[in-house]
Amino acid sequence: MRLNNDSTFPGFILVGFSDRPQLELILFGVILFLYLMTLLGNATIILVSLLDSKLHTPMYFFLSHLSFLDLCFTSSIIPQLLVNLGSSDKSITYGGCVVQLYVSLALGSTECVLLAVMAYDRYVAVCRPLHYAFAMRPGLCHALASVAWLSGVATTLIQSTLTLKLPFCGHHQVDHFFCEVPVLIKLACVETTFNQVELFVASVLFLVVPLSFILISYWHIARAVLKIKSAIGQHKVFGTCSSHLMVVIIFYGTIIFMYLQPAKSRSKDQGKFVSLFYTVVTPILNPLIYTLRNKEVRLALRKVLGRTL
Repeated sequence: MRLNNDSTFPGFILVGFSDRPQLELILFGVILFLYLMTLLGNATIILVSLLDSKLHTPMYFFLSHLSFLDLCFTSSIIPQLLVNLGSSDKSITYGGCVVQLYVSLALGSTECVLLAVMAYDRYVAVCRPLHYAFAMRPGLCHALASVAWLSGVATTLIQSTLTLKLPFCGHHQVDHFFCEVPVLIKLACVETTFNQVELFVASVLFLVVPLSFILISYWHIARAVLKIKSAIGQHKVFGTCSSHLMVVIIFYGTIIFMYLQPAKSRSKDQGKFVSLFYTVVTPILNPLIYTLRNKEVRLALRKVLGRTL
């Protein structure tokens, strides 16, 4: 039977980790715990940044956007994953797959650009401190955040639409735990060279280009920090910037492995566990890194908790 992309399309079967039933229960407990901690941690950063006037700075403005992105990104994937892990029903409706594909890809692409914007903010703060107030004025911060969001949405409309237009010809078993472009392209029963090329170009634009910009920014930051004579000053700057750099390495490293590695050289299990890392682990590391390693956030959190209690 030929399955078309219309209202009669029954949906997909998310195979996920069903070939390892002994692992599913363990994954369910671990992922549920990490998901709840992700919601708590990122929601806390957003609330603290809004309630404490000392955190009304460009750095925490962008950090709030990052936390909101992580909240939405994980919520577009993890609930469905938990349902599939906790039951024998591994299905997802066609509409659910479409929503998951568009939302997760849009938010992931937006985060790629936003991390580059945060690197620029750190570059100006360290290398151009006297011009920081003017260079990162509120109007520009809102404009940069808007560019990140709009670019993510724009590329998703193109990339996801091209993927969903492919005829799947009865293939409805997705050997993954969520609807992602690379795995859906594999289901097509037609030549997908154009889609593969388009995916590669989009990956370069949203992964390689922002990552290159980030690395260049941190190269300039490292040079500026080494010129600081005070060891305390060097430690303070490195502490602030290393938090962002850790997030960058974790986030880009796993996604580049998934999207820029040749499809034929990637094993099925590798793709699943790498995707699991940047959809579950990375979002919880962001609040942990920025709160545990940041004195300003810890003090603001204590202040907010003191007022509440």
